[in-house]
Amino acid sequence: MKVALTTAAMAVALAGAGSVHAQEIVRHGAGSFPISSAVEVPAGKTVVYLSGSVPSVIHPDAPKGSLEAYGDTKAQTINVLGNIQQQLKELGLGLADVVKMQVFLVGGPENGGKMDFDGFMAGYTQFFGPAAKQPVLPARSAFQIAGLADPAWRVEIEVTAVRP
Repeated sequence: MKVALTTAAMAVALAGAGSVHAQEIVRHGAGSFPISSAVEVPAGKTVVYLSGSVPSVIHPDAPKGSLEAYGDTKAQTINVLGNIQQQLKELGLGLADVVKMQVFLVGGPENGGKMDFDGFMAGYTQFFGPAAKQPVLPARSAFQIAGLADPAWRVEIEVTAVRP
């Protein structure tokens, strides 16, 4: 009877040890593109949803509500991701904890009504990907939308992070 209990206890302990490893977040690559094609979050992790973040004024001397006040898509992306990075830091998290990102891009008249995806990527890759030395990549979607609350905003980003 004692042997059976000991064997059962060892089996439970080993199963528990295996589940510790299984509790890791798994990210599936997307080839050379700097996103994950999928991210698996195990049960029991704390998920943190950040509301959409929009750009701050970066040129206060520019006319209020103008594109010049906020910058182009690249500048807005850098500003927004910097704000998100700071918000995550205040929550005890970092960009490596981001598992999902949704990007909303507005096509302005400066681009013939089309979103500036290249400008977005130029800003994004300063925070995620090999050039940023941040190899932990989120699953990501990017959408062109008709507009945001301020006509000069070209970028809004919301993220979901997981507490390690």
